[in-house]
Amino acid sequence: MGSLKDELLKAIWHAFTALDLDRSGKVSKSQLKVLSHNLCTVLKVPHDPVALEEHFRDDDEGPVSNQGYMPYLNKFILEKVQDNFDKIEFNRMCWTLCVKKNLTKSPLLITEEDAFKVWVIFNFLSEDKYPLIIVPEEIEYLLKKLTEAMGGGWQQEQFEHYKVNFDDSKDGLSVWELIELIGNGQFSKGMDRQTVTMAINEVFSELILDVLKQGYMMKKGHRRKNWTERWFVLKPNIISYYVSEDLKDKKGDVLLDENCCVEPLPDKDGKKCLFLIKCLDKTFEISASDKKKKQEWIQAIHSTIHLLKLGSPPPHKEARQRRKELRKKLLAEQEELERQMKELQAANENKQQELETVRKKLEEAASRAAEEEKKRLQTQVELQTRFSTELEREKLIRQQMEEQVAQKSSELEQYLQRVRELEDMYLKLQEALENERQARQDEEMVRKLQARLLEEESSKRAELEKWHLEQQQAIQMTEAEKQELEHQRVEKELALQEAMVQLAQLEQERKQALEQYEGVKKKLEMATNLTKSWKDKVAHHEGLIRLIEPGSKNPHLITNWGPAAFTQAELEEREKNWKEKKTTE
Repeated sequence: MGSLKDELLKAIWHAFTALDLDRSGKVSKSQLKVLSHNLCTVLKVPHDPVALEEHFRDDDEGPVSNQGYMPYLNKFILEKVQDNFDKIEFNRMCWTLCVKKNLTKSPLLITEEDAFKVWVIFNFLSEDKYPLIIVPEEIEYLLKKLTEAMGGGWQQEQFEHYKVNFDDSKDGLSVWELIELIGNGQFSKGMDRQTVTMAINEVFSELILDVLKQGYMMKKGHRRKNWTERWFVLKPNIISYYVSEDLKDKKGDVLLDENCCVEPLPDKDGKKCLFLIKCLDKTFEISASDKKKKQEWIQAIHSTIHLLKLGSPPPHKEARQRRKELRKKLLAEQEELERQMKELQAANENKQQELETVRKKLEEAASRAAEEEKKRLQTQVELQTRFSTELEREKLIRQQMEEQVAQKSSELEQYLQRVRELEDMYLKLQEALENERQARQDEEMVRKLQARLLEEESSKRAELEKWHLEQQQAIQMTEAEKQELEHQRVEKELALQEAMVQLAQLEQERKQALEQYEGVKKKLEMATNLTKSWKDKVAHHEGLIRLIEPGSKNPHLITNWGPAAFTQAELEEREKNWKEKKTTE
């Protein structure tokens, strides 16, 4: 019932679409009432005008969409349909509503009746979705059937070329495009109109009327036992025979079921190519025109009985169902493949992002490692440099210590020699020390004089710089004060010249002080040399020995023996001891 309902809906959809004149998707209620009445008539469904009026009784007088009409169509018409109506009459009624609006006006190689049959075939082969289309696989199947029925050879390359030029934006052809494709003779070149009509009739009979096989054969009568030529038509559950192929005068039926069988018979009574159809209540003897026809009929009837036993649909319907299932499977596989591709692409993108993140982390880690390695090498170089520097310094300190030890040893030898000579020179030491004190006082006076001269020179220079700065500032004064500033500048220049003269005098005095300092310095050196010689003699005389130790922080006296020879306290102590010794003697 579901399959019948789907087939009926396709034809009704064409009629509804034809009534939608402005292509808005809606049809007026008056037209839908007429359509519903006609459908009830051809489908032999009891017409209920009250239900029709009740369904469309509302305040909205506007048109009704396909979705708005479907509830009534399902409830009051399609659900009540039985398989007792004339399908051709139903299809012709729907065809009449849509043909004038949609059939092309250009001349076609097929008649309007042929176009009607192509329209019905389209509804049989089209997909179960709206708007209705026929996919390229079903187009190829139909064109092959028509070509075989015309006795021609199928041009696969021509169809492939047609598919290449097929509009990619469409999934298939509409019914009117299919009628135009068959009617323009693109795939039936060289065939006349009558041949094309016969081919369409044959395909229509097979696909729509469920005619599995048809043809003339001789049948033996049950009563008079005479042989009469009849036109036999094999359908999925019946064999009908007519006077002629126009199917107007039907003579009888052979009802087929799973209990029937077909058997070949030997030639007899002058009849050849005989076979027998056995049913529960009757037996039919039939004679084919030749052995080939006989075998074809036996095989066809046997296959039909076998399908009845299995409860399978006719071969063309089963083949159509397999093709649809195959397309659904391929579509599902394609969608699954697309889904997997999207998942793989998403996973790949995620992997790429993860790899990019890992790469960035590796780069950062490598950068940090390189930076740490650089710092480590830099630290290592600094440590090596520091170690080398410390090592060199230690070597230098050791060398200096060794030099100091050698120097101290040499000084010790000299000191011992000086001590031995010191006693001899001690008596003359006081005089030398006095000379030395006098020389130091003279030196201190010269130094103070020199410091005073330098301080005066510094103050003069500061004053000169101040005057020079004032002179520079005075130059930048306005033109009105220029003469007065010029007068002041002259005065300051005179003062500057006087200061320069004073500075020259100070410089001359400083030179004289330096000369006096050089003279005092020479006297000091002479006194130092004299003191040194006396110290040596005294040390030699007294035989004193003093170990070299770290010197005192008290100021040392400078003698001709060098710095740090004796401190003032030591000299006074030795003078005291010397006097006591002399007094004792």
